[in-house]
Amino acid sequence: MSHEHNNESTTNVLDSQQDHSSARLNPEDRSARRAATVFPLIIIIAFIVGLLIPGPAARLAGGVNIALAVIMFGMGLTLTASDFVLVVKRPLPIIVGVIAQFVIMPTLAVVLTKVFSLPPELAVGVILVGCAPGGTASNVISYLAKGDVALSVAMTSVSTLLAPIMTPLLTQWLAGQYLPVDAWSMAKTIVQIVLVPILAGLIIRRLAESSVQKVLPFLPWVSVLGISYVLIAVVGKSADRIVHAGLFVLFVVMLHNVLGHLLGYFAGRATGGGERVARTTCIEVGMQNSGLAAGLASQFFTPESALPAAVFSVWHNLSGGILAAFFRRRSLGDVD
Repeated sequence: MSHEHNNESTTNVLDSQQDHSSARLNPEDRSARRAATVFPLIIIIAFIVGLLIPGPAARLAGGVNIALAVIMFGMGLTLTASDFVLVVKRPLPIIVGVIAQFVIMPTLAVVLTKVFSLPPELAVGVILVGCAPGGTASNVISYLAKGDVALSVAMTSVSTLLAPIMTPLLTQWLAGQYLPVDAWSMAKTIVQIVLVPILAGLIIRRLAESSVQKVLPFLPWVSVLGISYVLIAVVGKSADRIVHAGLFVLFVVMLHNVLGHLLGYFAGRATGGGERVARTTCIEVGMQNSGLAAGLASQFFTPESALPAAVFSVWHNLSGGILAAFFRRRSLGDVD
């Protein structure tokens, strides 16, 4: 999810010492941590608002792409050259993580659509979630889980930058059997709402470092509000379908997410990088940019196709928090 944190500052905290108390965190880190803590609650509230006032909520749909672009712009502002240097210094875990992202989640999506014989609209929605890049909320969850935050930032950044290519191609290949997929138009949209804003953020960070530093503490909250806006709009457009198919979709989404975490963990262990790498890959693979998937589903398919992404937005943030709490109780030394 996400949009919910300050990548560089969280990385610095982890590199200095994972177990610093909140009192010793700088303002940017405290803001990111608070945002990650309350984000699931805000997401649940946004989901409920969309259900309770579907008419007004659905009218927000016209601004979904703008909200996504703002989120991606904020992500670009948090990135620095050091985030990409890691790709050269530690290519193996990043390559494995990104490949796992675009192999495990799409494959699981296809398997689940077949096993549960999902109707075409829901099948496309589940597959689109699986083909989305990693969610930026994964970076803070990795921090809370005592994972490798620098690695998490690199994985999220690389998968997001690859999204204009990978997401449309995978969606067309895997979901084209259910509904027509205009991969070229989807790619152009992802470039507009993902790639261009991220690059703009990177450039502005480079040109106005001191000014950007002043706004970094606010970026997690901008992202939280952006994702909440997207969720309210998407839920509003598909509220009646959520009422009828919500529990069934939730079950499929839960399986998708949990199995993604599990297989991602073992993919991370396969790199030989140790427990921190495994935890990071586990979180990166299981957490998707469901806001992007919801926006694309609403634009290119049907409101019902956006339902899995909307439910995923709620569930994966809850499961991410639970997973982080579980990992924090396990000593890194005991499992390496």
